[in-house]
Amino acid sequence: MTVRRVCLSAAVAVALTSVAACGGGDDTSSGKSGAGGVVKADPIAALRSVQKKTSGASSARIEGTTVMGTTMSMKQTGVMDWSDGMTGSMKITYTGGTMGDALKQSGGDGTMQARYFKDGYVANMGEAFARQSGGKHWIRYSYDDLAKLAGASGEVMKDQLQSSTPGQGVKALLASGDVKKVGQEDVRGVTTTHYSGTVDVAELTAKNSAIDADQLAEFKKQLSDAGITTEKVDIWVDKDDLLVKKTERGRMKTGELNSTVFYSDYGTDVTVEEPPASDTVDFQKLLEQQQGSTAGAS
Repeated sequence: MTVRRVCLSAAVAVALTSVAACGGGDDTSSGKSGAGGVVKADPIAALRSVQKKTSGASSARIEGTTVMGTTMSMKQTGVMDWSDGMTGSMKITYTGGTMGDALKQSGGDGTMQARYFKDGYVANMGEAFARQSGGKHWIRYSYDDLAKLAGASGEVMKDQLQSSTPGQGVKALLASGDVKKVGQEDVRGVTTTHYSGTVDVAELTAKNSAIDADQLAEFKKQLSDAGITTEKVDIWVDKDDLLVKKTERGRMKTGELNSTVFYSDYGTDVTVEEPPASDTVDFQKLLEQQQGSTAGAS
C-alpha cells in the first residue's frame, strides 16, 4: 500500500469545496427580498437577498462536475446540510485526469462514497483497498490532519469545509466589484435570473478566511505556482431568491479550472452516519505506517 494510494481519496474534499465555493463563513445579515421574492433591479441588493435566502435554507440536493486541468475531472451527486457546520453525503465518480487514472490503476472503479462531518470526512475506498487494509473499506480524514499535510491550502480548505454554504458563490460575486445582471434564462425548466462577475481568488480568500499572514503568503504562492489568479463566477437564481446553478471558471498551469453545480430540493432531510469503527482506518495512522515501512526498507 503506497502513500499515493493512501492519500488518493483526499481529493474527495474537492468535491464538497466545489459545491460550496471559495471564501469563509457567510454574512447573512444584509438585504431583504422584494415583494413575492421578485428579484430587484439593483444587482447588489438582489444578491444580498439571494445570499440570505440560500444560506438560510439549511440544506439542498446537489449535482455537479469539476475539472482541474489534467489532474482530475469528476462528477458528484448527493445532499448537504449547512445549518450547523457542513455535513452531507456524496457519490463521487472520477471521469478522467491523472488522479482518476491512478485510482483505477490501484484497483478501484473510479467511484467513491464520501460522508462529510464537521471535523472531517470518510471515504469508502472499495474492495481493492480492503484487501490491503485488513478488510477495512473506509478511510477517515480529519480536517486538522489534511491542513497539516497541505499547508496553507489545507487551512483554507478546512475553513471552507467547516463554515461555507452555497451562498458563498453569491458572496464571491458581491466581493468581485464588477457583478452584473445578465438576464433571464431557463435552467432545467426553472425560470432564473443570471448574474456574473470575476473574482480575484487570493484577495477573496484574504478577506474571508481565518488564516494568518504567513499562511496567506504561502497560499498565494501555491496559487501562483498552480497558475491560478482569477475565476469567473456565474449564478442563476429562481423567483424565490434561491440559488439554482453556479459555475466557476478559470485557468491553471495544467489547463482548465471549471466547476458547475446544480442545487434543488432545498430543505431536504440530511442524515449522515459514521461507518462502523471496525470497518474504518484513520488516514494519519496509515500514513505513519507507510512512512515507517519506507524508512525500514531504505
